[in-house]
Amino acid sequence: MVRPCRFAYNEQTAVNNAFQLKSDQQAEGVQQQAVREFDAFVQLLRDNGVTVDVLQDTPEPSTPDSIFPNNCFSTHGDTLVLYPMFAPNRRLERAKLMPHLQQLHFEKVVDLTHWEAQGKFLEGTGSLVLDRRQRIAYACRSARTHEEVLKDWAEQMGYTYFAFNGEDEQGMPIYHTNVMMHLGQDMAMVCLEAVKDEEQRNTLKQMLQWGYRDVIEITLEQMHHFAGNMLEVNGSLHEPLLVMSTTAYDSLMVRQLMRIDRHAKIVHCDIPTIETAGGGSARCMMAEIFKAP
Repeated sequence: MVRPCRFAYNEQTAVNNAFQLKSDQQAEGVQQQAVREFDAFVQLLRDNGVTVDVLQDTPEPSTPDSIFPNNCFSTHGDTLVLYPMFAPNRRLERAKLMPHLQQLHFEKVVDLTHWEAQGKFLEGTGSLVLDRRQRIAYACRSARTHEEVLKDWAEQMGYTYFAFNGEDEQGMPIYHTNVMMHLGQDMAMVCLEAVKDEEQRNTLKQMLQWGYRDVIEITLEQMHHFAGNMLEVNGSLHEPLLVMSTTAYDSLMVRQLMRIDRHAKIVHCDIPTIETAGGGSARCMMAEIFKAP
């Protein structure tokens, strides 16, 4: 997780992120509140037995979205993947993270950043929701998720993939797959309402069910409250925890919460400033390290 230094509303990402909202609050106030929310979130995770490695962002170069490190890279055992990013100021985040990632001594690096020169992108586990058990990648097409890059990634990583189209109420493409769906070990949260094409919608649901998962559907309204932006992590004694924001938690119905409780303990944090200005939520703030000790 990356502790922000100059967190702010990012004009470069707002062009296709409908979740971002600009406020009248001064930049310094937004940064200070984001840091408070971040620190409380990290403490909550640690209190629940989650191992968290916190990196401190630096003032220069300015990276207003550094708090969302999962878009820059992903880890797969001894393989590190670097991703092409839509916003030029987000590409600067990779250089800041590399010294730390190099200390983990990955044997192989899959570098997809050359796609940026062609104006094609794949933003890490924002664009990709991964079924690591069955080696399937789910991806919602958007200006930040191009199928040509997805195909390149899948071939190099030995995955199959399912690409589909997702839209909000205004017909705008969902900017990242991980705001509309989440995969845990035994459960999936997905906004099927966003998938207008009936064949794609049915295929997506069937594929999730074939993965022996309990598929919990969320509405478009719940999606806008980040109810799809969750991550299952290990807590103390490898207890499964489903981490989400308080905004997401409050949007869920009792019956949905009861179904989640069958599979994982819910842990939620209050991060409204980060969600509003950044257009991302709890899952976006956590970049998993899958690395053999």
